[in-house]
Amino acid sequence: MMDKKEKLNELKRRHNAVILAHYYAPADVQEAADYIGDSFLLSQTAARLDNPVICFAGVRFMGESAKILCPDKTVLLPEAGADCPMAHMADPEEIAALRERVEDLAVVCYINSTAELKCCADVCVTSSNALKIVRSLPNKNICFIPDRHLGQHIAASLPEKRFFFFDGCCHVHTGITPEQVRAVRKAHPGIPVLAHPECRPEVLELADYIGSTSGIIGRASSCSAGELLICTEQGVLRELRKNCPGKTFYFPGENCVCPDMKQITLDKVIRSLETLSPEVTVSEEIRRKAWPPLARMLELGGRKESAQ
Repeated sequence: MMDKKEKLNELKRRHNAVILAHYYAPADVQEAADYIGDSFLLSQTAARLDNPVICFAGVRFMGESAKILCPDKTVLLPEAGADCPMAHMADPEEIAALRERVEDLAVVCYINSTAELKCCADVCVTSSNALKIVRSLPNKNICFIPDRHLGQHIAASLPEKRFFFFDGCCHVHTGITPEQVRAVRKAHPGIPVLAHPECRPEVLELADYIGSTSGIIGRASSCSAGELLICTEQGVLRELRKNCPGKTFYFPGENCVCPDMKQITLDKVIRSLETLSPEVTVSEEIRRKAWPPLARMLELGGRKESAQ
């Protein structure tokens, strides 16, 4: 009888399929993946691959983005119910009303959003390229959706622009408190704090480094400290341990876990490739509207690629 790894390899050969996994997926799913990364890397990878079948070990907005960029490919989401609450935290009607009121407005949409919200945008961004892209826009006024914390972090570096926000946030990153950070620092004096920009501003003020998931991994690798406090989802621990043997990593609490990402199990990945379902679908009307802001993100954000 084949073990799970052998079964996956047989299914990938059968369908000429590839597995993409986000850093927040369970460790055994990351181990089985062909490519691991943050949202930007995975979007780049999906866009350039020739494989006709993409199995996306992530949440729905990630699968939708892959389908928008690759409409002729079969995109699978091993758990149809794996969603991101923040992806829904903006209102298209309110965005349209803001466009009517504010001249010279660019709507910048975090990739952590539904396909419908991407249709409202001029450009999409990720946490790794948001500052670069927003800075490059000629518009003075920026509506940043849906995550207000990432938007406020970007706004602090661009005082020449005027920002408008919605009340969106990541419940995992927002759940990290400054008190938790201070408690770890008290127990481990001098420990560097690496934080994701989806964290609340009071946490970012305590951070020694603020960056995307891939940025945090890179900084942890280059940092000389033997202990680090990581303010993001705990799924990143697999990659941190792989890249930083001998270092010790702490998290600010027991709740740095995205329950939706953890719905993607290895058994569900296998079943998805066996049945070629659940399949991510996006209507042609929505795809046509959502494609330009995603394509513009890839253009403005750069095409640096890496595979793991």
